[in-house]
Amino acid sequence: MDNQSHFATYNLAEPRDSKSYRHIYFTCFFVIYVLILFLNIWLIVVIVLERALHEPMYIFLCNLCINGIYGATGFYPKFLYDLILDSYVIPSYMCALQAFVIYTSVKCEYCTLAVMAYDRHVAICRPLDYHTKMNIFVCVRLIAFCWTVSLITMAISVSLSNRMALCKYHIDKLYCDNWSMVKLSCQSTVINNTYGFLIIAFLFTLFVFIIVSYIKLAVACKTSLECRRKFWQTCLPHLFSLINFSVAMLFDTMYSRYGSSDFPESLRHFLALEIIIVPPLFNPVIYGLKLKEIRKRLLKPFNNIKSFG
Repeated sequence: MDNQSHFATYNLAEPRDSKSYRHIYFTCFFVIYVLILFLNIWLIVVIVLERALHEPMYIFLCNLCINGIYGATGFYPKFLYDLILDSYVIPSYMCALQAFVIYTSVKCEYCTLAVMAYDRHVAICRPLDYHTKMNIFVCVRLIAFCWTVSLITMAISVSLSNRMALCKYHIDKLYCDNWSMVKLSCQSTVINNTYGFLIIAFLFTLFVFIIVSYIKLAVACKTSLECRRKFWQTCLPHLFSLINFSVAMLFDTMYSRYGSSDFPESLRHFLALEIIIVPPLFNPVIYGLKLKEIRKRLLKPFNNIKSFG
């Protein structure tokens, strides 16, 4: 049999002591997934139903929540299914789909954070031009840009990894990603490496753009108390999200490209899962708590219950 033929299935890494603790793992990850769905959907519904929140900042936040649900759904249902069956096998086409969904979500998140930074820059530094520069049509185009860039770049990435003949079939990760799939090939990975570094450079450029935008905002807000208040109220959650997501991405990139089997297994899995667990849970919580307009409307049902009580 040809040693370099394409395998129909991949074997994913098993959680540590999965046979003994799989029911505990299942319960924990099921609760996390339900929380991600509940928190993000709740925030989306509040933004959609409240006309006062139909502003660019909240529309972009709504896109961030939709993206969080999309990315989480690329991982949790399959992983929960694996835990139930205690079988960590995935067909090659499903592996490509999972990698596509998870990393489309990663790229879309970064693009959305960049768009939100631009929105805050216009709102605070050029308030008189805000409604002209950030009308509904501009918002739709910016959201379309986030998804289009993410979908196209990820489709190319998946196509490049799927064209390669494989000589191994074990992915040392709890879910599929393109670089882990590429590392299974016996062929040259120069094209994949080059494209991967271009994507990393693009994301790093977005990161620099966001940081520069917030530095300029901080400098512009020094002279005005009202600007400083607006900066801390609306920009702080964005900075928290950016730092949290950038750390998660750094962990994931370092793990995928340079992760060693010498690392403790629990640490390897933590590095791989951080990007799947923390951002989609963190975003709705930090925005819901920090942004006054959202917090007030999120807590409205509880206030109504109190008044009836």
